[in-house]
Amino acid sequence: MTTLATVAGEPIGVLAVMAVAVLLGAMTQTTVGLGLGLVSAPVLTFVAPELMPGVIIMMGMALPLLTLLREHHDIDWHGVRWLTPWRILGTVGGVWIVTQVTAEALERIVGVVVLIAVGLTVHAFAVPMNRGTLGVAGFISGVTGTATSIGGPPVALLYQHRPPHQVRSTLAVIFVTGSAISLTGLGVSGELTLQELQVAAVLVPVLASGVALGTLLRSRLPLSVMRPALLGVSAISAVVLIVKSFV
Repeated sequence: MTTLATVAGEPIGVLAVMAVAVLLGAMTQTTVGLGLGLVSAPVLTFVAPELMPGVIIMMGMALPLLTLLREHHDIDWHGVRWLTPWRILGTVGGVWIVTQVTAEALERIVGVVVLIAVGLTVHAFAVPMNRGTLGVAGFISGVTGTATSIGGPPVALLYQHRPPHQVRSTLAVIFVTGSAISLTGLGVSGELTLQELQVAAVLVPVLASGVALGTLLRSRLPLSVMRPALLGVSAISAVVLIVKSFV
């Protein structure tokens, strides 16, 4: 009988670590609207850099689809329309980074992006929402989302003061469209592998479990407790990733 590790092409231990990271990331994103990439990307880049950024981008496309099944009535379509064209342009830059940099350089990029994202999330500041800021956020999201799988924070900063339901549903639409664009770019450039698809398929049930747990926690666990803890884990993972790239 073919084992899960053989099908996925990764050892069971590595898959277990990735599963825990995806579970925590899905719980975080379901609770606050983003976090899958923040929590999962440093871990996956550390244990299986050959699977990045494709696996997390695929996870980042599947999770918001689950969110939209429950929350799709408060989407800010105006923002989505202005963000999407710029996200496409940013994707081109992200694909170029993936095709040009070494594995060590990508680890450093992911680590730095995570630290910046965590810092902006913790010390969020008010950013006016207009066509200009939506375009800038879309472009940066396209670059970082394609190169490192972490494209949510630039957009989340714009929506941080909107109602929670609108934040989650709007970010979900942006993540779905953005991930589809990024995956298309990676596929055309030959940077998307069959193994990445296999591992993503294995992790989908874990992702769904994280969504279910996050839905429960959203009503029971104060964000003042959950967010700092998981963002702290993300920051530590990013630092470890950066140090590893230099060793």
